[in-house]
Amino acid sequence: MKINVWGINYAPELTGIAPYNTALCEHLAHHGHEVRMVTSFAYYPAWTKAREDRGRLFRTDELRGVPVHRCWHYVPRKANVLKRIIHEGTFVVSSFLRQLVLPPPDAYVVISPPLLLGAAAWLLGRIKRRPFLFHVQDLQPDAAAGLGMLKQGALVRALYWLEKFAYAKAARVSGITPGMLDAFRQKHVPPSKLVLFPNGVTLPDLSARPAVGSFRARHGFGANEFLLLYSGNLGVKQGLDVLIEAGRYLPAGIRIVICGEGAQRNHLAQLIQRNELRNVTMLPLQADAQYREMLVDADLCVITQQPGSGGFFFPSKLLTTLAWEKPVLTVADEESELVRALHEGSFGLNVSPGCPEKLARVLQFLNADREQLCAYAVAGRRYVERFEMKRVLGEFTQELNWVAAKPQIPNSKSQINSKLQNALPDSRSAVVLDLDLGISSVRCLRRMHDLNCRLRDDRDVRPQ
Repeated sequence: MKINVWGINYAPELTGIAPYNTALCEHLAHHGHEVRMVTSFAYYPAWTKAREDRGRLFRTDELRGVPVHRCWHYVPRKANVLKRIIHEGTFVVSSFLRQLVLPPPDAYVVISPPLLLGAAAWLLGRIKRRPFLFHVQDLQPDAAAGLGMLKQGALVRALYWLEKFAYAKAARVSGITPGMLDAFRQKHVPPSKLVLFPNGVTLPDLSARPAVGSFRARHGFGANEFLLLYSGNLGVKQGLDVLIEAGRYLPAGIRIVICGEGAQRNHLAQLIQRNELRNVTMLPLQADAQYREMLVDADLCVITQQPGSGGFFFPSKLLTTLAWEKPVLTVADEESELVRALHEGSFGLNVSPGCPEKLARVLQFLNADREQLCAYAVAGRRYVERFEMKRVLGEFTQELNWVAAKPQIPNSKSQINSKLQNALPDSRSAVVLDLDLGISSVRCLRRMHDLNCRLRDDRDVRPQ
């Protein structure tokens, strides 16, 4: 089976969607399938490219047996609605051009967001006569409207139209939670199209855990301090202000550690400084070995969500936390997918968003009941076993086999080729068609390069 995976995030990015795209590609390659990844230059969650990647239009890497075709896109230092549209739009255009010159696979796996990739995949499928599976990690229009990032109007209507178009044209539509599949049904996606493709997790051997105390010693935390850990993206939809506000009500002996990168990092740091909080510590993202040591030393892990956002995305960091047998405190709406999982797995407690004093009281309660924390930890590990990575990817591969076996899609390109064959002898029709596509691609690349120059002053190009 030949598969092109198409998404904006991939390794070496450590958080968000990238680890799951990477795991899918490596799984397919390991099982003998021919897989290519078409993606961007790494930028997330710090929202900056490595110095050597800036200004590059394309590059092909090979990571663990997977060809990775990287495409230029605009990355703003500080994202707003307009810059985010340009950010996603430039990736869609550049990666579409890259897909045009790659050999056609049996099927495309398209990862959303960006939502616009759905329309691009339909057009590419018409040209290449290949189907695509549309995999949704975030319900982007619902999240943008629910978080107040976009006001109701023409732009929101356009997003919902693009969403409906992508669902209609895809051979399969997959989501990461049962609640997301319910949302697809409400959006009138036929049940026969729907696929549950949850994010998976590699279950660690708990007997080989790092030694206790390394992380605490490295950062000067006391051996008896109660550590509440948040690790991941520091963005708007995480709603992390509540953790810092809770720090004002905590007694000595309880410390909050916020580890990560993202658009809200500076805001959070200023909030800590303004409140003169010595019991809240911010750290950068940790490398794998240090991340494992951090998890081992944490007494409790917290996952937060902005009010109104919990139905539109599912924080994948939950799975890794549970796999390392850590109890979880959630700060989310009761009707969210996150809290639904919490109640189903009985691996922790939930506090409603916007209640920092209650959050502080819950932390004091859990600090005093270590036996209950251990029970939550064991229950969480038992719950997460259903998401074991090999099992999840094996089931999804079966769906891909069905999509790849679909008959080729008829399109206007075949009709053009037929007419050219009648007009030109031998195989010159194919040459003319390829030349036409090549000229169009060059023109688009020139326009993108001009855009890159105009936006250069909005990218950090200083030596690091």
